[in-house]
Amino acid sequence: MTVTRAHARACGADREPSVTSVTPVTAAPGLQGVDGAGRCILALDLGTTTGWAIRAYDGLITSGTVSLRPGRFDGGGMRYLRFTNWLTEIDRLSGPIAAIWFEEVRRHAGTDASHIYGGLMATLTAWAELRGVPYEGVPVGTIKRHATGKGNADKAAMIAAARARGFSPADDNEADAIAILLWAIETNGGLA
Repeated sequence: MTVTRAHARACGADREPSVTSVTPVTAAPGLQGVDGAGRCILALDLGTTTGWAIRAYDGLITSGTVSLRPGRFDGGGMRYLRFTNWLTEIDRLSGPIAAIWFEEVRRHAGTDASHIYGGLMATLTAWAELRGVPYEGVPVGTIKRHATGKGNADKAAMIAAARARGFSPADDNEADAIAILLWAIETNGGLA
């Protein structure tokens, strides 16, 4: 098998590691007794800088961000190939992933953000469908209301809410992913 430059770029061989922040935090005692606590679940805040949080089988919650910004010489699809490879690597290292929750955005600031979100969501749902992993979007207002008590909380309030729960998010993307994960755990995916 020959390795082309495009393949090397898709695998990230020409770039620095894409994870910019990783925060391991032991889950709070109340989270251990939740139904399905032995399952590995992933929460995502999709975007050029994608926030992620994962609860492993042992209850350890780890979070961070991954940059999906294309390089100077990358084609339009390289962002999505990198995202696919990143999902596969997370699944291999921490999984298998039993369920995925992501922030369901219905309104975007601009056309580019909308296109990027749509491409990432299509990539995520196709990846999950191929592996039989259930996934579900969570409305932005639901996440913010659960984290802060206010459905229209700003970025600073989301970061403060994550810090109040014992996490140390690098930015609002990571804070949103943590909030999604905690919502999924504490409400049993919206069923509680």
